[in-house]
Amino acid sequence: MSSPLPLAEEHPPARRRLGCVAAAIIVAAIVAVGGYAGLHWFRSGMDLGGPVCHATAGGETVTFSPEQMDNAGTIVGIAMGRGLPARAGTIAIATAIQESKLRNINYGDRDSLGLFQQRPSMGWGTPEEILDPEYSTNTFYDVLVTVPGWENGVVTEVAQEVQRSAFPDAYGDHEREGRAIASTLSGHTPAGLVCRLDAPIRHTETEDLVGDLERQLGLTATVSADSRTLSLTLGSEEQAWSVGQYLVAKAERHSITAVVVDDRSWTRASGPSGLTWLPTDDPVGAHTVTATLTPQR
Repeated sequence: MSSPLPLAEEHPPARRRLGCVAAAIIVAAIVAVGGYAGLHWFRSGMDLGGPVCHATAGGETVTFSPEQMDNAGTIVGIAMGRGLPARAGTIAIATAIQESKLRNINYGDRDSLGLFQQRPSMGWGTPEEILDPEYSTNTFYDVLVTVPGWENGVVTEVAQEVQRSAFPDAYGDHEREGRAIASTLSGHTPAGLVCRLDAPIRHTETEDLVGDLERQLGLTATVSADSRTLSLTLGSEEQAWSVGQYLVAKAERHSITAVVVDDRSWTRASGPSGLTWLPTDDPVGAHTVTATLTPQR
């Protein structure tokens, strides 16, 4: 017959203490690993498999919601339409992330409003004007281009010259995100901007889409007679990628289901395929962009 197990109080005290210490270390390690994983999950955009957009440039990937990337498309698109360098987009995006998290919000500190938290009382415009993303973005650039040396200046210092914020050091915290988004949307980084989206729930308002392209990018698009395809012929491959990735950023707003640039295509999907540009069997040429729209039934 085997020997009876000793009672708890018969265990050597030192061994018990060592066991408790070891258990505590193991628990602490599990908590630390879990905390790190949770922090990584939070910083990477809390991707739970729903709609999301990524911008990848220079080995950096940043993650935002379709709403945020839509606003980013407006901000960088207007910079391109005004003939400004990608650096302008970087500064504007970094500023908007700090001020509003890239959302067109109707509240803020005191009377601050919109993407850039501009204040009517400080002469930025009426509340209605400031809450128009195109207006607020253009007014931001109107001031930016008057700042001496803005093209090569430090993001924090240049943005502060425009915004006159009470927290001037915060803008530089978002330069990495601003650079990745601006690099893709300006066309410097091809095939870097993607969005995973659910199926469209409404048809494409072609007049709204064509109007956005004209007002923001200064471009004229052609829409097919059946309202299924939009096409543009651009002056360079870089501009084609700028427009193509702008259309992906605007895909949720305008119910776009596919974009083709040269020999690569992005196809709207709620799964992993929505997060990549793939080779296409029907290339359109290095200077051409096409978008597949959702026609009215």
